[in-house]
Amino acid sequence: MRSAEQFDVVIAGGGIVGAATALACAQAGLRVALVERDFVGGGATAAGMGHIVVMDDSEAQFALTRRSQQLWQALSASLPAAAEYEPRGTIWVAADDEEMAEAARKHAWLAERSVPSRLLSAAELRTLEPNLREGLAGGLLVPEDAVVYPPIVALHLAREAQKLGAELMAGRTVQRLEDGEALLDDGATLRSPRLVNALGAEASRLTPGLPIRKRKGHLAITDRYAGFVNHQLVELGYLKSAHSISADSVAFNVQPRQTGQMLIGSSRQYGNEDSNVNQPILAAMLKRAELYLPALAQLTVLRVWTGFRAATPDKLPLIGPWPSDPTLSLATGHEGLGITTALATAELLAAEFTGAQPAIAREPYLPVRYAQEAQLMHPG
Repeated sequence: MRSAEQFDVVIAGGGIVGAATALACAQAGLRVALVERDFVGGGATAAGMGHIVVMDDSEAQFALTRRSQQLWQALSASLPAAAEYEPRGTIWVAADDEEMAEAARKHAWLAERSVPSRLLSAAELRTLEPNLREGLAGGLLVPEDAVVYPPIVALHLAREAQKLGAELMAGRTVQRLEDGEALLDDGATLRSPRLVNALGAEASRLTPGLPIRKRKGHLAITDRYAGFVNHQLVELGYLKSAHSISADSVAFNVQPRQTGQMLIGSSRQYGNEDSNVNQPILAAMLKRAELYLPALAQLTVLRVWTGFRAATPDKLPLIGPWPSDPTLSLATGHEGLGITTALATAELLAAEFTGAQPAIAREPYLPVRYAQEAQLMHPG
């Protein structure tokens, strides 16, 4: 019989959230094991856009995204060049007067919370982004938002954790994660008083009853067209489609990459676990992008792929202890904000494990808000 190896923290899932948590815990002096089924930085981390963005859907969402953005800014100088971190800024594009009023509301709201932003007239918008179509009302520039290449960052964080003594176990699957033990597919058992489920959209596989739904998304990447867009461009109508928790939707969301390529999004589908590209959804997504950037229709799309986000009913992640198991904590449910919020998620968990005071209140993200519902669904 194989003896069980002992750790202070065992993390299931080597996406950016798991890798960031491994580093934060290792920096806190804890002995960490990070277990990843495939390769670090795969899954939703590899499928996502890499948009580091402050969001204002709720005070809790703002607190997590803003704190994480500040941690990204502090981390950026030490990232490898291949991480392609660039503070490009986001322009929320207003198509009409109603959306311009929303831009003004957003501007005032951010100003109250000391986040820089600038309202753009139609003429200023055209100057900053000349490939946008004429007739748009204006927009809001949030200059501290950034873009990054997430798989490289996840690998960098995991390697930094390894330098501090963390053990990376890639190519191994956690089959059970409960009661202070992680059982791996090769028969090995890892013991720890602190287990972390950071499996994103797959988290329910190890922790039944989580209020997580898979949300499918499509992304496309173009050939190299340096300077075609200069900022992350997102329609203010995106907020309307993103708020839908059931209907399929597409929205204009384009990101410039350091290579000169552009990522084109976005789509959201519930109840579809087929990883194949959905041609009608893809066509609608590209048509939406061309509505804002007409010349995009003449450019070459090199590749299209899909990924699955872990969505919760209240659009806030599950970060912290799972009440039915005193050894288990969650780090999942980030949906489209997993890249942005990975660092603050890791900070919250490391504070939980060491008894430190976190920089932001952890209560809004605690899984206990769903625990009673989960117990009813999966008693015992």
